[in-house]
Amino acid sequence: MRIIAGKAGRTAIKVPSAVARPTTDFVRQALFSILGERVENARVLDLYAGSGALGLEALSRGAASCTFVDEHRQAANVVTENLTKAKLTGGHPVKSEVITYLKRDSATYDLIFADPPYWKYYGDKDHIADLFKSELLPPRLAQGGRLVVEISSRQASPESSDFTLISRREYGSSTILLYEARSPT
Repeated sequence: MRIIAGKAGRTAIKVPSAVARPTTDFVRQALFSILGERVENARVLDLYAGSGALGLEALSRGAASCTFVDEHRQAANVVTENLTKAKLTGGHPVKSEVITYLKRDSATYDLIFADPPYWKYYGDKDHIADLFKSELLPPRLAQGGRLVVEISSRQASPESSDFTLISRREYGSSTILLYEARSPT
């Protein structure tokens, strides 16, 4: 794994053993091509951060800040190591369960990444459905911001009354979903 582009481009990053499936270089390249200039000076929230690959890529490409949230201590420690190795500033790792963090957070973000463990079997926890049901994301997304979700390509696009799906892109077993906040009616 490596940071693809920007000031820390080509820097190898560590992946914690708690992370079963980091976002591949290919998928990250595609995602950041889609996001383009939207990343520059953005305030970013990386939920289920794992290695922090998405947030690190955003910081490398000019994001102003990134808060990395993961419930595993090892993940928070690895994000700290990756930030130091890549010499990136503006990163803030937080060890917390995502819903718990969102309940106490009051900041707004231009980009929110949510890349939880994939829902594989009936009865598995569906993290994205839980996020949408919690209604904690809409106040965190700045006007004109984007919510970026990564799910398994076998999974249907989660629906929310608070967000409109604007793009679904499949890359092998991974799918990237881009949402924007629904306009109040």
